[in-house]
Amino acid sequence: METMIPVGEKCHASLQVTESLTAAVAGSGALPVFGTPFLCALMEKAAMDCLQPFLEEGQGSVGTHLNISHESPTPVGMRVRAEAEITAVNGKMVDFKVTAYDEVGLIGQGTHQRAIITSDRFLAKCNAKLSK
Repeated sequence: METMIPVGEKCHASLQVTESLTAAVAGSGALPVFGTPFLCALMEKAAMDCLQPFLEEGQGSVGTHLNISHESPTPVGMRVRAEAEITAVNGKMVDFKVTAYDEVGLIGQGTHQRAIITSDRFLAKCNAKLSK
């Protein structure tokens, strides 16, 4: 029986910014500030964690679209918290509102979409590319 995925469900993920999470390390910039690629990953993690409890055994989700703004820099040493809220469910596609905050205020916001997948089937399709 398929579990109903509730619109409005919210989750969060957080981390402390370290030297290894900077734009300079990611190659997305030259400064020692929280890197946008790591902001994206934290937002995706919050969304993935929000969706996973409603999936059946053997299912997972993968990100298919991310549209965010990174509005304010965060220094090394500060904590960042990303929040994801389910805004729509359309079959296997689930939409989220994502936001992120550091200890001072809003640092990023936008939307994210994830597709519900059967993990084994997804990996088999991916790995089939190796034999082409």
